[in-house]
Amino acid sequence: MPSTEADPHRLRVAVGVVRDGQGRVLTARRAAHRHQGNRWEFPGGKVEPGESVEAALARELAEELGLTVERSRPLIDVTHDYGDREVELQVRDVTHWSGPPVGREGQPLRWVSPEALDPDEFPAANQPIITATRLPPHYVISADCDESSSWLDTLERVLARGERLVQFRVQSRGAARRSLALDALARCRAMGASLLINGTPEEVRGIGADGIHLTAAQLAECVSRPLSSAYWVAASCHNAVELERAVACGVDFVVLSPVKPTASHPDTCPLGWPAFAEAAAAMTVPVYALGGMQSGDVDVARASGGQGIAGISGLWR
Repeated sequence: MPSTEADPHRLRVAVGVVRDGQGRVLTARRAAHRHQGNRWEFPGGKVEPGESVEAALARELAEELGLTVERSRPLIDVTHDYGDREVELQVRDVTHWSGPPVGREGQPLRWVSPEALDPDEFPAANQPIITATRLPPHYVISADCDESSSWLDTLERVLARGERLVQFRVQSRGAARRSLALDALARCRAMGASLLINGTPEEVRGIGADGIHLTAAQLAECVSRPLSSAYWVAASCHNAVELERAVACGVDFVVLSPVKPTASHPDTCPLGWPAFAEAAAAMTVPVYALGGMQSGDVDVARASGGQGIAGISGLWR
């Protein structure tokens, strides 16, 4: 995102998502007299002029919590206007740290699993961060199904290697599709993974799946969030218009494509990483990169402001 050090109305903040060995994240309570006081937040602080985000985060976590940040990586950037002030949160996943956290400014601390974070307890600017903490770096999109047993075998291999977010993208209809989706959901639940259906809200509710993935065509007809907050809602996007509509429809995250050339769409001009980064910086929800992705592209996607990568050939097959 562009530098805002010369803008007195925008506060640039380095934020850290610190996780323990159980996957819980560290939160701190803001003092009552501060802006958004008495709300819980992810720790961090102001980026000083000429200071990098990494350096600012390391300094703030040392001063506030007594933690030594050994390694961190980009997670998400969030800009939010509260009316009386605008904040730019540059969030990093703190993957390696040392020292027991202590509220050195008297602030209460607590460790909470991402799923148990209550958005109502946090400032509005923290909402996309909560979503990002719950999402993995890979979003696996299934291939179509020619034969159910081999398709399910592939799904089990995907889950066995640790994937935890899967899109059911099978073209069949009727009883065969429902049966396969139910089998897939059972396998995902057994491994603690979430299954999103590329279909309709009615199908998602009927199957009991974890959410819906809206196609670009569905998104074009969307006027409001199609499912409650109990479900994941994701959408496929290819340009700025679709990205804006996805946010307006209240989606939780989007997939932006194609970032790199793909064999399936050889005539489509890829966005490239610079355009992806520009689009991700303007978004208020996590963005996955799709199109020609391989597992090694996760770091590039993260460095470009994305949540991670999505893919069929690179992650399913």
